[in-house]
Amino acid sequence: MRRIWALKGFIATLAIGVATVACAGQGAREKTTVELGPRPYYLVADMDKGPLKQALQECTSQQRPQHASDFSIGHRGAPLQFPEHTEESYRAAARMGAGIVECDVAFTKDRELVCRHSQCDLHTTTNILDTELASQCSEPFTPFDGSNPASARCCTSDITLAEFKTLKGKMDGANPRATTVEEYLQGTASWRTDLYNQNGTLLSHQESIDLFQKLGVKMTPELKAPLVPMPYEGNYRQQDYARQLIEEYRQAGVSPQDVYPQSFDLEDVRYWIDHHPRYGQQAVYLDGRDAQGLDPQNPGTWQPDMETLKGYGVNIIAPPLWMLVTTDNDNHIVPSPYARAARDAGLDIIAWSLERSGPLTNGGGWYYQSVQPVINNDGDTFSLLDVLARDVGVIGVFSDWPATTTFYANCQKTLRGKRRAQP
Repeated sequence: MRRIWALKGFIATLAIGVATVACAGQGAREKTTVELGPRPYYLVADMDKGPLKQALQECTSQQRPQHASDFSIGHRGAPLQFPEHTEESYRAAARMGAGIVECDVAFTKDRELVCRHSQCDLHTTTNILDTELASQCSEPFTPFDGSNPASARCCTSDITLAEFKTLKGKMDGANPRATTVEEYLQGTASWRTDLYNQNGTLLSHQESIDLFQKLGVKMTPELKAPLVPMPYEGNYRQQDYARQLIEEYRQAGVSPQDVYPQSFDLEDVRYWIDHHPRYGQQAVYLDGRDAQGLDPQNPGTWQPDMETLKGYGVNIIAPPLWMLVTTDNDNHIVPSPYARAARDAGLDIIAWSLERSGPLTNGGGWYYQSVQPVINNDGDTFSLLDVLARDVGVIGVFSDWPATTTFYANCQKTLRGKRRAQP
C-alpha cells in the first residue's frame, strides 16, 4: 500500500508535465531555449553509488533537448548566482527551465508594489546605502563599534517607486564587522558569487508580470508581511494590499491558471479564496508555523489541522523542505507524518527551498535539519529531491538554482519504476 501511495505521489508530482517555455500570459513572447549548465551533472557525479545515481547518470548521457517544467520553481529567480528579484535573476531562472518564477511583493511609500523579499531589506539587497537615498532610510548605517554589529534599515516604504527604480540589486548580504558603507555592502556568502553583483535591474510587480508573460512562465507572487503599522498611513489595509496584488494580474489579463498567489498569513489566503475565487483556487498557504511550535512529527501541534485548512478552501500548502521528511530506522529519508497528513487531506504540496543552504558536506543547515544525519555531500540534493517527488508527491519545488529541479523533471521517464538508493 505504501509503495502504491508513493507511486501515485510521483505521478501526481509530474503530471503537470514537462513543457516548453511558452505557456503563460499574452502578447509578444521571447523564445527561450532551456539550458541547464554543468551544476546538475556535478551533483549527479557527487552522489553516493546506488540505483538513483545510476538512473540519473542515464539521463546525463541522453542527447536530447531539455524542457521547462512547472515542477521547477525559481525561488526569487536564480539567486545562487544572480541578485534576487532582479530581471537578470528572473531571466536566468527561465533559461534554466523554471516553469514558475517568484516575485515577492512589498509596497513603496506611494503604495506601489515592487519585487523584494522583505519590505525592509534594501540595505542588504541593493546599493541604497551608497546613494543619496540613504538619508531616507528608517535607520541610517551604523558602523561596527567593537561590540555591536554594523547595521542599517532601509525599507521600500521609505521611498517612492520612482526612487526605488534608481537602485541596483546586489547579492543579499552584509558585513556585520564593517566600519564603512563600502565594507558593509561586501557581505556575500562565500558559496555564492559577486560576478553579477553590480547592476541588478529592480522591477515593480507590474514589470515582473510583463517580463514573465514575455518569458512564457507562470507566476507565484508572495504577499510579504508589512513591516510598518497597518492600516498604512491610516487607510491602506491588509485587504487593500492583498486585493491590489490580484488586481494587477487581472488588469494584465493573466489567466488565474497561471498565477499561484502565496502568503504566510492564512488570512491573506482565505481572503483570496473568498473574494477572488478564480485566483484563490491556486492560492498557496506558506506554512511557517514551526516558529510557533508546529512539530511535523506531532499532529497535536498542527493548528489548524490539515482537514480544517482544506475546509477553508486551501488547495496548496507549502512548508520548508525539512518539515516534509524524516528518517526511518534504516537511515532512509521518508515522508514525515505532516507530509502524509497533508496528502491524506487532499492538499497539494510545494516545498521550499532547494540549494538555499550552500554546500551540504556538514548536514545542509536549517533546510535539511530533519535529515541531517544522512546528508554528507552535495549529491544528496537529488536524494532528498527524489523522496519529495516520488514519496511525498510534491507538485513543485522552489530552488535557488532551477536547473537542478528542471533536470530532475526531464529525467522522470528514466526514473519511473526504478528502485532508489538511499543515503
